[in-house]
Amino acid sequence: MPELSVKLAMWDLGQCDRRRCTGSKLARMGMIRELRVGQGYRGLVLSPAGDRCVSAEDYDLLGAGGLAVVDCSWARLDEVPFSKLRGTPRLLPFLLASNPVNYGRPATLSCAEALAAALYIGGRREDARAVMAKFTWGDSFFHLNGPALDEYAACTNA
Repeated sequence: MPELSVKLAMWDLGQCDRRRCTGSKLARMGMIRELRVGQGYRGLVLSPAGDRCVSAEDYDLLGAGGLAVVDCSWARLDEVPFSKLRGTPRLLPFLLASNPVNYGRPATLSCAEALAAALYIGGRREDARAVMAKFTWGDSFFHLNGPALDEYAACTNA
């Protein structure tokens, strides 16, 4: 397994089917560290509580602090204690899911897709590809969103 240049983390709120959960799979593989609710985080946090999108200007913060995701169900977002998930919140721009559960649906990315998107946009393309390589359908994420990811990554700021 290639070493990632960015440390990955996840708050698992236990709302998903662990057999299908991409965040759980990454944790089992040792690619992602699990956090407790209330535990602070120094890096970027992909969260609807963000007020701006991840961009190339986050490159250094990704390298120094890492990247975290909230593993929860889209149907139960109102139950997520976003105020207790501390870090530097960021949003993702418009992208399509390529995972088998939500294929083609806008803005319903799995944890792995969200992490890969933020890494790619933040200038860590090799890390993004390494994350998605763990899934049989991983390449389809880049085929489906490639042009958009390239455009987002070319933006110097949010």
